[in-house]
Amino acid sequence: MIRPRFDPAREREFIARGWWRDDTLPAWLATHAQRRARAPALAWQGGGLTWAELQERVLRTAAGLMRHGVQRGDVVALQLPNSPEFVIAYLAICRLGAATCTLHMPYRKAEVEALTRHAKARLALCLPDRKELFGGMAVAFSELEQTELLPANHAMPDAGDAFLLLYTSGTTAAPKGVPHPYRTMLANARLGAPEHGLDSRDRVLSAAPLSHLYGLYSLHCAWAVGACTVLLPAFSPPELVSIVENQKPTALWTAPAHMAACRAAGLFDRHDWSSLKLAIVSGSSAPPELIRFLKEKLTDCAVTQLWGMTELQAGLYTRPEDPPEVSAATSGRPPPGGEARIAPDGELQVRGCMLFSSYHDSAENPFTADGWFRSGDLAQMDGAGNIAITGRTRDVINRGGVKFNPAEVEALLDSHPKIMQSAIVPMPDPILGEKACAFVCLRQGVDGVTLEELAGYLLEKNIAKNKLPEKLVVIAEMPLTPTRKIIKGKLKLP
Repeated sequence: MIRPRFDPAREREFIARGWWRDDTLPAWLATHAQRRARAPALAWQGGGLTWAELQERVLRTAAGLMRHGVQRGDVVALQLPNSPEFVIAYLAICRLGAATCTLHMPYRKAEVEALTRHAKARLALCLPDRKELFGGMAVAFSELEQTELLPANHAMPDAGDAFLLLYTSGTTAAPKGVPHPYRTMLANARLGAPEHGLDSRDRVLSAAPLSHLYGLYSLHCAWAVGACTVLLPAFSPPELVSIVENQKPTALWTAPAHMAACRAAGLFDRHDWSSLKLAIVSGSSAPPELIRFLKEKLTDCAVTQLWGMTELQAGLYTRPEDPPEVSAATSGRPPPGGEARIAPDGELQVRGCMLFSSYHDSAENPFTADGWFRSGDLAQMDGAGNIAITGRTRDVINRGGVKFNPAEVEALLDSHPKIMQSAIVPMPDPILGEKACAFVCLRQGVDGVTLEELAGYLLEKNIAKNKLPEKLVVIAEMPLTPTRKIIKGKLKLP
């Protein structure tokens, strides 16, 4: 990995203000293992690890990674569910000065091959039954842990080193990799944890996958203050409520889709959620009525919203002390060390100590001439500086908080023998926020095509299931610009 480069004047400013420090995850872990050795660091149904035990497991796993040739600056792909193994592997990769490239669990061969190739990953850690997706670079976590520890004199990483390489979508066409050094992400978490009201006594649970930066933010905030992380392997309403009742988390990272599913299942009236003092709702814009519902049911819990992106982690959030209507109607204000503005065309633009510097191996420049990041989201700001997301400028589907660009799916649909032209647009969904709707024009002489037929075709092409269109509309012709580009804004759902 190339060390991310930032504007020297901004670097000096961030350091002078105390936003950027020498923080690294291995340093934070070592500190907690020394100061609170017997306090809980990880908890899950049926087990847990103290800080001292977590440190030992990390050093043994790091020794195994080193035996597999991982060195400082390498990229290691990681495709594991929310589990002790994910956390241990993540920290072990960091301890060697390598960067983690997380891959979502639904990703199949097409996404895995494209992203690991673009990332130039040296190794991939995965479940044993996923090894065939990665070819010769795959190693199961169970093959890693050694009996000996990583030597104590092994060099620690530097705060300016890239420790994460995340992708904005699982595209096989033009992947956009986002490299983050410790100082951006850990500053954002260290400064953010007190804003969320977190301290070392908390128990932090993420219903979102740790392969997503939102889920990782829960880890980073917990580790910033020495709180315990509670693990939910994979979300389902019954599993979430079981973890909440049995493990008693005090802070919950969740998405509108998670809470809407729990509401639909009637779980708020039949179960005990009283351990929660904080709920952060993010991943997609939450309907105000859902936030109001949660506040009504979680009477002693602060229900807040957060807006973030792969490029910056947590960019806006409401605070626990904000009035309920602020959290219901807006995504809040920038974090310490961050700024936000609304451009004349309505686009939300941000800058600050949490922001990445450039895409990996890409010439795309998402910054304005004066250094603000163009988010692609449309927004409005009230008089108190609270920002509400109102739409987007970019062609992205946000399905339950996991975003993807539909261009690759459209390209495959266009290759189907029955289809002349296709376009995928978002359609509203009360649970997931958005789903994908495919508009298609059929080739001459074709009588019809079914959604099931197209889904089967896409699965044969190794497209992840979360990218499949979930509604099909057959139209006679596409609305086109003079240059033959599809005008998606004119595609209306029946």
